[in-house]
Order: sequence, then C-alpha cells, then structure tokens
Amino acid sequence: MNVTMPVGVARRAAMPVLIALSVTHLLNDMIQSLIPAVYPIIKGAYGLDFGQIGLITLTFQVAASLLQPLVGLYTDKNPMPYSMVIGMGFSLAGLLGLAFAGSYALLLLSAACVGIGSSIFHPEATRMARSASGGRHGFAQGLFQLGGQSGGALGPLLAAFIIVPNGQGSIAWFSAAALIAMVLMTWTAAQHALIGKRQAAARASSGAAIPQQARKLGNVALPVAILIVLLFSKNAYSASFSSFYTFYLIERFEVSVQTSQVMLFLFLGASAAGAVFGGMLGDRIGRNKIIWFSILGALPFTLVLPYADLFWTGVLTVIINMIMSSAFSAILIYALELLPGRTGLVGGFFYGLSFGLGGVAAALLGEFTDQLGLETIYRICSFLPAIGLLAWFLPRIKETPHH
Repeated sequence: MNVTMPVGVARRAAMPVLIALSVTHLLNDMIQSLIPAVYPIIKGAYGLDFGQIGLITLTFQVAASLLQPLVGLYTDKNPMPYSMVIGMGFSLAGLLGLAFAGSYALLLLSAACVGIGSSIFHPEATRMARSASGGRHGFAQGLFQLGGQSGGALGPLLAAFIIVPNGQGSIAWFSAAALIAMVLMTWTAAQHALIGKRQAAARASSGAAIPQQARKLGNVALPVAILIVLLFSKNAYSASFSSFYTFYLIERFEVSVQTSQVMLFLFLGASAAGAVFGGMLGDRIGRNKIIWFSILGALPFTLVLPYADLFWTGVLTVIINMIMSSAFSAILIYALELLPGRTGLVGGFFYGLSFGLGGVAAALLGEFTDQLGLETIYRICSFLPAIGLLAWFLPRIKETPHH
C-alpha cells in the first residue's frame, strides 16, 4: 500500500512513536513474561503438577488470544489508541493478583487479567507501528518486536534476581512498570493522532487516495491456513521452552533455579535480535525467503539439542530462537499484504493466534510431560520445525522494495 507523501517527513515524525511503541511493548511483554518465570516458585508453594502449570499458561494465552481479533476488527473501523491504557490497567490488576493470590483459582484469574491486557494492547499498537513506518513495514515491525522480545526475555532475569530471593509478593513491585507504560501509552496515542493528521493532509494536497486492493477470501484462505500451521510449529516449540525449559535444565543438568532462569533469559533474549534482523531483511529480500529461513533453518539445531551437554544446550537454544524469532514479523507483514486495510484484525488475529497456539501447546505438553518425562518431550519437539516445509505452498506477493 503506497501513499504519495513526503516520506522523509513521515519518517522523522514517526521514529519517536516507533521507539515509544517498542518501549511500551517491552513493558507489556515483560509483565506477561513474569507468569512463566515464577512457575518454579509457585509449583512448590502450591503443590502443582506439570498439567496445572500448563493450564496457567493456557488460561493466560487463551484470554490473550480470544479477544484480540475482535478488538482488531472493531478498531479497524473505530480506532481507539487510548484503549491501550485500559488494557494496561487489566495487566496491573493481574500483577497484583499474582503477587497476593492465596489459591490456584486466583492464580488462574490473575493470569487471565494479564492476558486480557495484552489482547487490548497488540491490535492497536500493530496499527500504530504500521502507520508510523514511513513505508518501511519490516523495519517498523522489527523494532516493535524488539521491544516485545526484550521484555519477554527480562521476565526470567527479573525472576532470578528479584522474585526468587524475595518471594511471590515481590511481583507487586513491577506495578511501577505498568504505571510507566500507561503514561507512555497516553503520549504515544496523542502523537499518533498528530501523525495521522499530517498523513491525511499530505494525501489531500497530492490528491492521492489510499488504494484498497481487497482480495477474495477464497484466494487468501490457503496461504492464511499455511501461515497458521507455521505459527503453530513455531509456538509449540517455543512453548516447550517458555513453560518447561527451567525444569528441563534443573532435572537434566542439576543447575540451580537462578542458573536456569539466566539460561531462559539468554534463550528469550536471542528473540530480540532475531526479530529485528528478520524484519529489516524481509524489507530487502522478501517475506517468503525469511519465512523459509526462520522456521526450516532451525531444524538441524533442534534435532541436535536433546543430545547436547549443558554448554552446547545454552549455545544451541540461543541459535534456535534467534533463527525462529525472525519468522513472526515476516508472517505478520505477509498476512497484512494479503489483507490490506485490515491491520487491526490481522494484528489481533496473529498475535492472538500466537498466544492461543502457544497456550494449547503448553497445556498439551504439560499433560504429556507428566506421562512421558521432560527429556522425551524435548526429543519429540525437536521435529516440529520440519512443518516449515509447508512454506513451499505460499504464493509470492509482489512487494515494493525499500532502500
């Protein structure tokens, strides 16, 4: 979608908004990453099995996934940039609930509140990032993803050095992050409105209209279905790490809880680099090639991982996640180009689907882990990236190169 306007002006105006969106994404995802990061603490404190741990992840991620497409569909027609502040209010309530929950049921309710907060945040923020991209959609989504992935990586590190030593109640300290995010979201929404006015004025002065190249649903059903299956393979594999990696390290290598959390941080931190790399490279070489590389390229490393020692486990998990995390920006932008003019719906659907598929996978893996053991599960999961071969059936989309 090309709009005739002074691109340089748009980019100068948009960069502060993109950076602010990235920071709010960092704070949002940092808060939600505290949920799996505290699993080793609450497992012992509440006497939970792996199935119940998986159910917490499922509750959080289903709450995050079901609402997102509905929010996106509504805000495509009725933009609500300030709704992000309301979403962060839900996350704040969830944080406080996690800190002071006295029962398993309250843990589930608190996880659901954090999920609802994410479901409100992602569709609107995705539209803002695309609007503020200045045409560099991959770069904008990569920068937005950098914040989210960095925030997700911070959770286990904060858990290792703050929550593990100070106990479950210290989760409440992170309320400050939610309050900072609310202030930043309010500023971002106001700036986004100004950019929208500038873009509308530029279109009016040039007489250019925004083309809506609507595609028939039947023409996009197959590629969208393939993208969903690719997301499932990625998220099912990632779920095995976000929920159970710390337990795997403790059981197999007898490391401490803090060491396992630091290694989880390294694994998740690799996502940040992969997200930016995938977004920027996708602008230059095309989404299809990035999707191929990001999912299938990890396969040789995932197959070796279950047989590696502690050092190589750390190295391989970083490589795997760096490669696999480059997929999401490419998949999202590919979907946006399939369905132009539906940014909120696509953003909500794919972020929501990402959460939902991860949650279903975590719940299933939790049940299988109770039956088969962690090492067997990791051997089975090592074959999941092979599903990436389905990328062969994705049609090529004509993309405008950006330099």
